[in-house]
Amino acid sequence: MERLQKILANAGVASRRKCEELILSGKVMVNDEVVTTLGTKADPNVDVITVNGKTIGAEKKVYIVFNKPKGVITSASDPQGRKIVTDYLKGIKERLYPVGRLDYDTEGLLILTNDGDFAHLLTHPKHHVSKTYLATVKGVPHGTELDKLKQGIMLEDGMTAPAEAEYHDIDPEGKQSTISITIHEGRNRQVRRMFDAISHPVLKLKRISFGDLFLGNLKRGIYRHLTKEEVEGLYKLAEAAGKTNKSFKKESSDKPNPVKSNKNKGNFKPRKKE
Repeated sequence: MERLQKILANAGVASRRKCEELILSGKVMVNDEVVTTLGTKADPNVDVITVNGKTIGAEKKVYIVFNKPKGVITSASDPQGRKIVTDYLKGIKERLYPVGRLDYDTEGLLILTNDGDFAHLLTHPKHHVSKTYLATVKGVPHGTELDKLKQGIMLEDGMTAPAEAEYHDIDPEGKQSTISITIHEGRNRQVRRMFDAISHPVLKLKRISFGDLFLGNLKRGIYRHLTKEEVEGLYKLAEAAGKTNKSFKKESSDKPNPVKSNKNKGNFKPRKKE
């Protein structure tokens, strides 16, 4: 169930504000009854909704992958007048929203959809859907520094989950290097902050995969529709990850707390996260 004005706006009837005006003026009917109360909820898949006598069908679900260029905003609008993602979505009339975000200076794979359940499933913290980036950083991180990323590193908002990190390319002069890094969280500017924490600031950042979906040879600034198999695959991946995480937490909580001893306290080493 969704608010009526949202259903109308998503169906392309008009802007949200204009749809509210249509409702207040008595031009909208739900199941042959005039609705004039804002906030009224309906189900476009079940209820018959009409505007000025014209039936509004259920919104078509759209799923696309877009190769976002650097210098593009993922928001629906920008007060500074910078380019936004929707500037590149010619031919799509549905109102789409990004699944997660990419920073202004970050490029690469961005999923957009009008399926709220799909977006929520992929971005909810409990599902830990993996995202892989190519990070070109200043200098060449030592292996022990990459180990810190793999084990989890402390940021100002807490310890990160363990990441996968490996060398992708190294400048012969050692001025910069490109690291392939896979994270399982979605914190703000997380990858950049992780490399800042090991004193190798990011010079360029590109996301190349989201779960099992890869950017491939999709050109910068171009989008394509996801196949049915790709959408179903992402659904299954997120659901499976959520179940695994839930099972792990339950198993951990079922274990009794061991009695701690002060014996050999100085030799105690905390167990690394897996």
